Amino acid sequence: MTDACLTFRDLTLGYNSHPAVHHLNGSVKAGSLTAVVGANGSGKSTLMKGIVGVLKPMAGSCSNVRNARIAYLPQQSELDRTFPARVVDLVSLGLWPRRGLLGRYSQQDRDEVSRALMAVGLKGFEKRPIDTLSGGQLQRALFARVLVQDAELILLDEPFNAVDAKTIGDLVQLIKRWHGESRTVMVVVHDLDLVREHFPETLLLARNPIAWGATKETLRPENLLRARRFDEAWHENAPWCEPDHGHTDGHAHAHDGHHHHEHGETHDFPDHESGPRAA
Repeated sequence: MTDACLTFRDLTLGYNSHPAVHHLNGSVKAGSLTAVVGANGSGKSTLMKGIVGVLKPMAGSCSNVRNARIAYLPQQSELDRTFPARVVDLVSLGLWPRRGLLGRYSQQDRDEVSRALMAVGLKGFEKRPIDTLSGGQLQRALFARVLVQDAELILLDEPFNAVDAKTIGDLVQLIKRWHGESRTVMVVVHDLDLVREHFPETLLLARNPIAWGATKETLRPENLLRARRFDEAWHENAPWCEPDHGHTDGHAHAHDGHHHHEHGETHDFPDHESGPRAA
């Protein structure tokens, strides 16, 4: 698929030899806006870490086809809010990939940071310590950091958690702005109503991929039911799962590594409602 930004080929990711994402195949189209949804523990954050390279695959591969510059925003719970830094310092970190740790910031850089803070509604907050910010204000500052990174691939892990409705609306508009600029954006989201309203593409995970494609098709009730049943069946000593190339229940496996977004089709993956098995 020549217009892909990311390709997954039988990608399996996990921790301490325990897989958390199993056998993901497909492609993320360049310039697409994709929500990643699923229950807690379904592998959403793990997938983000695999894409950015924090986690190495246990099997298979994840390829950044275009060698796109990546901006990754982890969950707020992973951030050290006690670090003695001001808002302007936090946002300026987004310049590191271009300037280096010891690079001097130019007036142009400072102007860029100021524009980013204005874009997220934090003009005048430059010298505020980050430990004095509310959850919504911190998330706005983190979005400003993403803005100055000027990345082609943007990964956001649960950016709407613990923030107010006004902030959610403003952040959604920033995400749509990036999408309008033909950047590739993937966002872990819990609110399915928000996904239905604003995200054209959705990947539904329950450790295994359940469905992936146009949001309306992916979030059909039968897919959500399969995801919930499959998620409920997992347990801590779940066995290593091997792909079942001979499975013939009528659902597409997409083992060719291509997920054709341009036609709006949804790739349903094998129905594992009976729980984990040596697939």
